[in-house]
This record gives sequence, C-alpha cells and structure tokens, in this order.
Amino acid sequence: MAIPPDPAVDAAALLEAEILNLKSDVIGVQEVDYFLERSGNHNQVGNIATVMGAADWAFAPSLFGNPDEKWRKLETTDLKIVTSKSQEGEAGYGIGMVSQLPVKSWHRLDLKGSPIGVFMMFPVDGKLKRFYVRDHPRSALAAHLENGWLIINTHLSFVPFFNYRQLVQIKRWSHKLGADPKKIILMGDMNIPFTKVVAGLKWNSLTSGKTFPSWGPKVQIDFMVSQSLTAQDVRHIPYAHAGMSDHLPLQIEISTK
Repeated sequence: MAIPPDPAVDAAALLEAEILNLKSDVIGVQEVDYFLERSGNHNQVGNIATVMGAADWAFAPSLFGNPDEKWRKLETTDLKIVTSKSQEGEAGYGIGMVSQLPVKSWHRLDLKGSPIGVFMMFPVDGKLKRFYVRDHPRSALAAHLENGWLIINTHLSFVPFFNYRQLVQIKRWSHKLGADPKKIILMGDMNIPFTKVVAGLKWNSLTSGKTFPSWGPKVQIDFMVSQSLTAQDVRHIPYAHAGMSDHLPLQIEISTK
C-alpha cells in the first residue's frame, strides 16, 4: 500500500472507496504502517477492517520504526503479531490481513533480510537517481479460517535469489500449520517477475497479468498461488490504477465449499 503523495488527494476517502469497491472477504496488504508519524499515526490495517466492518485483523511488523529513517529488528520478546484481540504493539512497518470470515488462529514466520542490498532508481526533482537500498527483515502472516482455509500473505525481499529462498521457506512452513493442503492459498508481493519460478513444480498461479507499476504495468511480481486450484477454477477480477498503490490489486473469487 502506498499513500498518495499528492496533498490534494484525500487518502482516507480514497482508501475507503477502494476497499468498498473490492468487496473482499479476506484482504492481504503489504508495506503498511502501524502508528507511524509519516502516515498520520494510523493503524492502517485496523482502518481497513473498520471500513470493511470486519472483526478480525492482524498486523505483522517487519521492523519497528520508520523504514526510511531509523528502525530496529524485532527481538524475541517483542509482540510479533498485533491483532484486533491483542494488546497494542510498538509503532512499525510490515504486512497485514483483514478478514470478514471468522479467523480461528493467526501464525507468523520470520524471514531474515538479505545481508546485501541493491541499487535502485528513484525520481528526485524530476530526475531518476540511483541509490543503494539495504534490505530489511520480512515475514509471512497466515490466517487459519474457521471454514478450514489457510490464507498466507507475504512481502518478499527485492534481492534476487534471496527472495526465492524466502518463498521456499514459506511453502514448507505452510504444511506445518495443520491445514488441508488443498485449502491453502499463498499471496503477496513476491518481487519475482517469473510465474514459473513463483509457482514451482507443485503450485499453480491463480492470476496473470502485469501488476507493477500500477500506472503503467511492466511486470507481474504480485501473485496468488495454490496447490490444488488452477486459474480455471477461480474468477480473476482485474482492476485499473486508482492512485492508492504503486501495485495493481489482485482479486480472485473462489468457492470455499
């Protein structure tokens, strides 16, 4: 999720309109803030839950503090999943999920960040400039729904090959959470522009189409994958760029029976 930089844009109103337009039972978001000053000290995942009228939500911090300034890694004593039913955690940045369907349990997998960063191009004063960007810790957040489905959301590293290693870790972890393998869906920003690499030999991509950047998509780096479902088993609902994020939203409709 990226808050529009244009001060003339009412970010709260735009967020509400887009969430209501999606009409999803379960939503996974990446790059969200939890009570950070840069985004108005909001619980962004909680705000989405309020708009949806959803009782269950969770935020998994990747780090505490502002990722663009000063931050620290999580320690073993830190609260690693903040939910609608848990105590308030420390301000940070990470991923989240919101569900209108009852959630039986939440689970988190810690993923180490790459020890090396990469050079990236960013617009500065109308010109593209190259900056060295260091990686940060990542995580996967899973919602085990009361209807038996296990939905996993993640945001992988932007460092090539390291993100694939994280993806393999998540796939292995998914089988340890006690869900029927046929009822597991993994989604998120994989930062891997190759469908066959993301799906691997045993998973199927449920969506297709370029997702980034949202205003002129060049690659697909956002995916939903399953071991039992195929793209023909679901209804993929495409959306155009609306100004809320630099990624296009992915949405599918499936039968949960």
